[in-house]
Amino acid sequence: MIKNFTSACKFFILVFVFAFVSSTSSAQEISTDPAAIKAGEGIFNANCKSCHKVKEKLVGPALAGVDERAPSIDWIKSFIKNPPGMIASGDAYANNLYKDYKPTMMTAFSSLKDEDIMNVLAYVKAKEAEVPKDDVIKDPVPGGENTEAGGSDLLNLVAIGVVIVLLLLVVTLALLISSLKRFLDQKNLNEEEKEVVHSPITLKSALSSPAFIFIVAFLVAALGFKTVINNLFAIGVQQGYAPKQPIAFSHKIHAGDLEIDCKYCHVGVTKGKSATIPSVNICMNCHNQIKEGAQTGASQIKQITDAYANNEPIKWVRIHNLPDLAYFNHAQHVVVGGVECQTCHGPIQEMEVVKQHSLLTMGWCIDCHRKTDIDTTRNAEYYDKMLKIHAEKKGSKAPFKVEDIGGLECSKCHY
Repeated sequence: MIKNFTSACKFFILVFVFAFVSSTSSAQEISTDPAAIKAGEGIFNANCKSCHKVKEKLVGPALAGVDERAPSIDWIKSFIKNPPGMIASGDAYANNLYKDYKPTMMTAFSSLKDEDIMNVLAYVKAKEAEVPKDDVIKDPVPGGENTEAGGSDLLNLVAIGVVIVLLLLVVTLALLISSLKRFLDQKNLNEEEKEVVHSPITLKSALSSPAFIFIVAFLVAALGFKTVINNLFAIGVQQGYAPKQPIAFSHKIHAGDLEIDCKYCHVGVTKGKSATIPSVNICMNCHNQIKEGAQTGASQIKQITDAYANNEPIKWVRIHNLPDLAYFNHAQHVVVGGVECQTCHGPIQEMEVVKQHSLLTMGWCIDCHRKTDIDTTRNAEYYDKMLKIHAEKKGSKAPFKVEDIGGLECSKCHY
């Protein structure tokens, strides 16, 4: 009986060990849930995209198959959170990686949770499984490539139509005057009345007439008034401002061609009021490896490496300036509101030289707060009570705008 009891105990121990190992391995399985992949894409774009691609080598290695190449998923988590520590500990795989890519060392992402890293792996796995699509020649969309041309043609047609209408009005007036003269000629008019009816209209008489003088004076006064008002409203408005920078940094190359996420360089955009100007250290995360022309005196990259070597900041010129009396918080708009950078800064990924795209005036901000719908699904519990109050006041079908949550209150933007 003791023998049978011992065998049963061994059996249950084996079952327990098997169940524990299975549960541990399943916890390490990379998710295929669309929500996890979507979350991983956001984390990848914000933290990894500037140095890694999924199927191609960039500054760092391609990430496809990383879960199979690395010693374990736990190793991946530890390395992402603390690469220098893993290398200093003598870990063979970490040191081999550093040997292949030195002097570049991966940034430590100690703030990432295990769940975040698993979501990134889920995104990488999903991208890895994607089959490249063949190029498809699509039928041209009506008005697609020629939208601008179509718009100018429409304006030309409108202008031609206005000219034709004016000509018709002139001809109609001439016919009316001729008919009126013939009608008056049939009446018994005295010599003075006939002289008035048949008096010729000369250029001199037209220019010296009180009606013409009044019209000219009115137009001059109106144009002068409009010019004064426009200049008054333009005070402090820097739309189109594009100062020369100490280094010719191209957003078209970095944000456009290389698709580096804005948040990677402007690290403060999700944390506080200011988006912050990138430090030299952030530039060197990539330019430790990318050094084309770094030895040339005129090279832009050499200016970056020199600034890094001399421990000096790059003196970038601020482009977007708000008056001291105005308060704007980037994190509130980007994180809570989900506002894209291009909403205010324009197509930044297409700009060789960055300029101020929007007005950034009080009226411009208020207009946005009046027109912008709030995505209440982002913080559903927070908006529950507000939605009920809004439905009672304006009806359940009325859109929920920023102004409905105090977006037009003075203290929101002014100290």
